[in-house]
Amino acid sequence: MRIGYTLMTEQAGPKDLVGYAAGGEKAGFDFEVMSDHYSPWLDEQGHSPYAWSVLGAVTQSTERVELMTFVTCPIMRYHPAVVAQKAATVQALSDGRFTLGLGAGENLNEHVVGRGWPPANVRHEMLAEAVQIIGGLFDGGYFNYKGDHFRVDSAKLWDLPEQRVPVAVAVSGSQSVTRFAPIADAMIAVEPDEALSREWDATKLGPPTRKIAQLPVSWGEDRDAAIQRAHEQFRWFGGGWKVNAELPGPAGFAGATQFVKPEDVAAAIPCGPDVDAIVKRVGEFEAAGFTDVALIQIGGDQQEGFLRFAEDTLLPALRS
Repeated sequence: MRIGYTLMTEQAGPKDLVGYAAGGEKAGFDFEVMSDHYSPWLDEQGHSPYAWSVLGAVTQSTERVELMTFVTCPIMRYHPAVVAQKAATVQALSDGRFTLGLGAGENLNEHVVGRGWPPANVRHEMLAEAVQIIGGLFDGGYFNYKGDHFRVDSAKLWDLPEQRVPVAVAVSGSQSVTRFAPIADAMIAVEPDEALSREWDATKLGPPTRKIAQLPVSWGEDRDAAIQRAHEQFRWFGGGWKVNAELPGPAGFAGATQFVKPEDVAAAIPCGPDVDAIVKRVGEFEAAGFTDVALIQIGGDQQEGFLRFAEDTLLPALRS
């Protein structure tokens, strides 16, 4: 299993993220993923720089680790033709280390362009068209497209990288697996669901592909402080994606999670110095058939300590 590190734009500024990326590579992580948001989930997180500018800098501050968006929504705030151009550019800058992670997005980030927020089935239709457009542009040459949601008129990527950008798509159930497994290179999911993993591989009708997950942790020597930090900054996570995709801003997430208690967060997220708790949770994803897990260390001011812990203790424990 490959272990990754999350460059979480919601909890750190752009210069810090570039430094953490270099630190994550030095610590020994296999890959690094970056969230692509217009807004943080909660006011307490306090950041949200433009992911693609930061990624460009990260390609130059790292040499080895694979990079990935986790995830980009190519249906409203970005047109898919522009996403294809950005992905191709990052792939060229990184010498073939980039994977484009895509998803159907959240109201939190997409409503800012003033187009309203469509229902989930429409978002999935839009995402399917977007994946087709991005793939068509990656094929090279001039590309035209007319769908129910998007049009592309004689577009061409003038700087195609030598290595085609792999596309990973976030899924949550059978409907999205059926739609996206045939047209994506890898799967993204947030729960250790063995049935989802098996269905993805069966639908691909080929050798098993990458299945990539993400796991938040709140490492720290003081467990009580780690729980408090996780509650303050990550209680939004407990609502589930059906809720998270619909709320329009940090105030909505604050209201929806006002009755979430610190002990509720501690039950869902490994908190404190116990390495075995993190290893156990990662093992659940491995048992469910996932090939990759990207860890999120909660707290923008906790990254340097976490990276030292990862290099000295966590990564050796996970790999043993």
